Amino acid sequence: MSDEPIDSINYQRCVPKGLELCGVDKLFLQIHDASFPAFADEDTRRGSPYTAGAARFLAQLRRLGFNGVQLGPQGATSATNPSPYDGTIFSRNPLSLALQPLFEQGLLEQRQLEELLIERPGKRDRVNYAFAHGVAERALAAVHSNFVRGAPGFAGVAERVAEFRRRHAHWLDRDLAYAVLFERYGRQSWRGWRAADGAAHSDQHLFSGALAAEEPELVAPVLASASKLVEREALGQWLLSEQHTALRSYCRSLGLKLYADLQIGVSDQDAWAYRALFLRNYRMGAPPSRTNPEGQPWGFCVLDPGAYLDADGDPGPAIRFVERRLRKIYSEYDGVRVDHPHGWVCPWVYRADLSDPFAAVRGGARLFASPNLPDHPELAQYSIVTSEQINPAVPRHADNWVTALSPDQVDRYQRVFTRLVSPDGASRQQLDLVCEVLSTLPFPLKCVLDRFGLGRFRVLQKVRPDNPLDVYRSENAEPVDWIMLGNHDTPTIWQLAEHWVKSGESKARAGDLSLRLAPTPGDRDWVQRHASDPGRLVHALFADLLISPARSIMVFFADVLGLTEQYNVPGTVNDTNWSMRVPTSYGRAYVGKLANDRALSLPLALGIALRSPRMPGVHADLIRSIDTEAERLRAVGAAYAEEPSR
Repeated sequence: MSDEPIDSINYQRCVPKGLELCGVDKLFLQIHDASFPAFADEDTRRGSPYTAGAARFLAQLRRLGFNGVQLGPQGATSATNPSPYDGTIFSRNPLSLALQPLFEQGLLEQRQLEELLIERPGKRDRVNYAFAHGVAERALAAVHSNFVRGAPGFAGVAERVAEFRRRHAHWLDRDLAYAVLFERYGRQSWRGWRAADGAAHSDQHLFSGALAAEEPELVAPVLASASKLVEREALGQWLLSEQHTALRSYCRSLGLKLYADLQIGVSDQDAWAYRALFLRNYRMGAPPSRTNPEGQPWGFCVLDPGAYLDADGDPGPAIRFVERRLRKIYSEYDGVRVDHPHGWVCPWVYRADLSDPFAAVRGGARLFASPNLPDHPELAQYSIVTSEQINPAVPRHADNWVTALSPDQVDRYQRVFTRLVSPDGASRQQLDLVCEVLSTLPFPLKCVLDRFGLGRFRVLQKVRPDNPLDVYRSENAEPVDWIMLGNHDTPTIWQLAEHWVKSGESKARAGDLSLRLAPTPGDRDWVQRHASDPGRLVHALFADLLISPARSIMVFFADVLGLTEQYNVPGTVNDTNWSMRVPTSYGRAYVGKLANDRALSLPLALGIALRSPRMPGVHADLIRSIDTEAERLRAVGAAYAEEPSR
């Protein structure tokens, strides 16, 4: 079905000038692969940025005023865990392989395409992970079968796949070896690979001593034992790489930047492939915080500081591993969102051998700031700080646990993070970095970010209106920060605004916003209008983003479209998490919601922002032009919603 109503909207008439006056350089949409829309004849019940439907969505975003897209992690996920933050760090997710381009290139037959998509379950607005997983496997098998029999579309493909394998052998061979052994042991995690007598098979430990990350003799026998499977999996990774290259080219043609998401987590598969690089007795998590008082026992592997450098002080296997990972990302994107940068600088770690992971994570410690903890004596060898630089009067996870650092100590703290700034270790920043620092900013991390001139996140929905020192407040932002209404782990702003109005909390929030946005700060009528209407309140919040000192804005896709369902609830595992998609009828629904301000209207938010006392001297003609566009959009939405055929 068509989305013509949204195609008639083009915010470019007035939005760019308004953003320029507000000092906004970047307006990015955050969306994960699985959430992209697709046309009916290509929909696998999971989204992909490589489909024709995604291409249309991206073009529409550009007309709405966005100049960048923040993707989620794109690694392969297991059959039972759809979280992209637990995906592989090198291999791309086969579930994102778009089928229609394969048909158009002669790599997939019409009959095969139809058979893959027959009897699709459920609704297109929701990911059906099990079905999509099966489609991806069958699609790759069909493409490989066509490849083996030499279908016309595969001319020259063998040579290109072979070159791809040579260029990426350092990670691809290990992932291919895992695919072989995964099949050999009944498609279960490496932790369950058993010998005939029931004991752990030596294949579990294939890379336990392989610190160098270049030991082809370890994988060669495994790869040779299942050449067809290896050929198929390599073909799939090459196809995904080709589709990603096409996406990046398309985004450039639209004027959209494409950013990666560098997750801090390591997949189960990568834990096997790079086992020698990780600490054996510790895992990474998040300590108790304002958002999660119980802490979060993520169970992620932690790079072994003993593998950072070799005997000569040169980059060791752990650093070379990070360099290779970053070089791949730098070649494929325009920027990187650094998931949980604490983990790259001052990770919170906890014992892996305790039965209660929540108790373990609450009793954890900072890897490099534990010189004398009686419950973590093993960590003393890694401590960068001395006991004199610790404040024992505060919890060990507190931002001021470390009180001071010398320049040399900051050098040691940034040893891994430097590779994120530049994979070759140079001081020159080569790629845009977006650092996901939320409520906590430990002193060592602040020192490292300050050294590279990097900012943090300011999440307005988390603001405490009565606390002028709240780190999330718009006026406390710095130009280098990224500011947002929410993200993939929070309720949507529309969900919250409805709750705030019903509970009465909206009055305090509107009152706080009026101090910066109302032509007369604290104006009672202004406060009442915005406190009683969720749509007005949301647009005032977005105006608060616009007038903040931060020059970069991130908007989660649900907040643009006016959706009221949370995408992911951290700490929960169910079929709902990670499954929300851009609705099939998003264009029609978006336009209809504009009639009563229940979806994001940039002209409306800009009109509020440009009237702020903090924006003096804005020409009245521009404000009138923006107001006219906002009213036109309301009228279009109202007229469209009233059509009987709708």
